[in-house]
Amino acid sequence: MSEYYEENASDFFSSTVDVDMTPIYERFLPFVVDGGAVLDAGCGSGRDALHFKALGYEVTAIDASESLCKLASELLDQEVQCVRFDEIVWERRFDAVWACASLLHVPRDELVGVFSKLSHTLKPGGLIYASFKYGDTEREKDGRNFTDMNESLFEDLMSSVSSLELKQCWITHDRRPNRDESWLNVILELRLL
Repeated sequence: MSEYYEENASDFFSSTVDVDMTPIYERFLPFVVDGGAVLDAGCGSGRDALHFKALGYEVTAIDASESLCKLASELLDQEVQCVRFDEIVWERRFDAVWACASLLHVPRDELVGVFSKLSHTLKPGGLIYASFKYGDTEREKDGRNFTDMNESLFEDLMSSVSSLELKQCWITHDRRPNRDESWLNVILELRLL
């Protein structure tokens, strides 16, 4: 998967770093404690981590592509760790996880495990934001796996992740120019057991 991003890191960085994600931030950040610890899981260009850092959040950013980690590290002026989702080891460390257009590369049959692992990184009351291309297929394009998601598929997925509760679910259109795609956005909250 990361081969595509290794080979196309500069193009991917330049095509995403300036995309205005304000409407999504405005849905997510009111739920995150001021100055809280945020994990940007699959940070890509580092665009969102930079925004959160500028607002005073304590940001940890990871990505599976070494080349993107280097570019994002320069943008953020802090280290971005090269870590895959299955390598995450933090426990009860973060107030929120931001997984914008990153979990969509996880095969459908691995998503329950990844969401469970991400839930373990959260402090009590913590949140996860995630987004997927809207649809119901699992496909490969340019050497990348894409797991599309719609409301019913996501509800089915969450029925197998007892640690998380769906707080919000909404559809947006792609924020990049000249892209005619819809996205499923979700905010999940760690259940208090």
